Amino acid sequence: MRSLTITAAAVMAATLAGQPAISYAWEKDKTYDITILHTNDHHGHFWQNQYGEYGLSAQKTLVDAIWKEVADKGGSVLLLSGGDINTGVPESDLQDAEPDFRGMKMIGYDAMAIGNHEFDNPLSVLRQQQKWAGFPLLSANIYQKSTNTRLFQPYAIFQPQGLKIAVIGLTTDDTAKIGNPENFTDIVFHKPADEAKVVVEELRKTEKPDVIIAATHMGHYDDGNHGSNAPGDVEMARSLPPGYLDMIVGGHSQDPVCMAGENKKQVDYVPGTPCAPDRQNGTWIVQAHEWGKYVGRADFTFRNGEFTLKHYQLIPVNLKKKVEKADGSSERVYYTQAIAENSDMLKLLTPFENQGKAQLEVKVGSVNGHLEGDRSKVRFVQTNLAHLILAAQKERAGADFAVMSGGGVRDSIEAGDITYKDVLKVQPFGNTLVYVDLKGSEVERYLAAVANMKVDSGAYAQFVDVSLTADGKGVSDVTINGQPLQADKTYRMATLSFNATGGDGYPKISDHPGYVNTGFVDAEVLKQYIQTHSPLDAAAYQPKGDILYK
Repeated sequence: MRSLTITAAAVMAATLAGQPAISYAWEKDKTYDITILHTNDHHGHFWQNQYGEYGLSAQKTLVDAIWKEVADKGGSVLLLSGGDINTGVPESDLQDAEPDFRGMKMIGYDAMAIGNHEFDNPLSVLRQQQKWAGFPLLSANIYQKSTNTRLFQPYAIFQPQGLKIAVIGLTTDDTAKIGNPENFTDIVFHKPADEAKVVVEELRKTEKPDVIIAATHMGHYDDGNHGSNAPGDVEMARSLPPGYLDMIVGGHSQDPVCMAGENKKQVDYVPGTPCAPDRQNGTWIVQAHEWGKYVGRADFTFRNGEFTLKHYQLIPVNLKKKVEKADGSSERVYYTQAIAENSDMLKLLTPFENQGKAQLEVKVGSVNGHLEGDRSKVRFVQTNLAHLILAAQKERAGADFAVMSGGGVRDSIEAGDITYKDVLKVQPFGNTLVYVDLKGSEVERYLAAVANMKVDSGAYAQFVDVSLTADGKGVSDVTINGQPLQADKTYRMATLSFNATGGDGYPKISDHPGYVNTGFVDAEVLKQYIQTHSPLDAAAYQPKGDILYK
């Protein structure tokens, strides 16, 4: 770490030992230069992509250069993450994000907010990740249910140049809904804004920080319109008294927060162009899109108690655009300038990349067309890839029909050979296949609940071998396998453990007498189905308009 860190635990220990808490005073009329660097929603992208974009080795080169530039002028740098280091790239997922956390440690991250995807694995894995990181993983609003005590360090104190900067961690209270319920048996998420107010007031009495920053994983929603999501950064900034937070370093919604006007983000932000962060109730709000595509840079001055933003930018990390050439061919060129990869980081990460590739680049089958899994489709309409996934679950469980939330489909599959890596990118969460035997009357109630989940949310339901009409409250004209639903007949429904235990707000069925958890991991079920049925015909899984909305 490049700045002196005083953890909340250390301060508490000093106080208990009878020692006074450390206090630093800024000098009157002295100008302090403080640069806040930030990333968020890394999602396993420790390695550059196939076009040489992003990756931790280039990020380290960039951060080192900024740190030297700022230090040479007598300033200080704080590097923060808005969370979600886990889930998204199979090479990382198979290794519990060890390369990602070790890489972040080498870059010199000072602290991060704990994101909802940090709970895609059991708590024991997250505890191991804390050790690999070596920097504070913060969240003030995550509590152990049984003891009503915080599970993580709520804040960290940093002292650059004698200033005292507090960084508070906050995690979306949607986590229990959108995460794997099996991992939350003794965990509860308090409302972040409520917890932030408590912690800020505590800090003002005890630590008396000069600057307070919230590292959050809550999402940025224009004008606070969060829809079916839990309230995010804008809503929190507005709900707190002015001056409680100087800055929010955010994540979760995976946006470049570059404002086109008051309460409205730019649409299709172009890398390398100017970026104006949001400001709400005196609080600056920033977010750097996702995957390490950018490093956000906020240059502040602190003088006589005033924390003033002088300049802000999102710095692209080797992002490229596709350019058509005169001869009809195309090439990818940098939006800005190339950033070299750091050799020490490559030395650290290469063994992890090689180990991951060896397990992943194995062909499991093929398909003759595009299988649609894009976020902009699976949360709005039925897609052929969702139907393929559900067909695999239905077959393995010997079920009559299958259901899952569209947010569980995380990527598309292109025509041609399908590798294990492709499968894991589609289903990275490691949920297990479950089934439940239900009476037709129970099926109707269940379908009424899930078919009316909101469009444009991860909860939007995908179905196979079901047809129905949904009207916002109930369902009608229900058929299973082409036959009208019979109230007294028993049907077997396949789904995933995530939805069965209440994930995405689905009805909980894991305590039903007819419930069985097969123990088969979702990606393995899909992999075996692809192996058995290849070559796949993409058209065979195309939705046929069976799900109608009034």
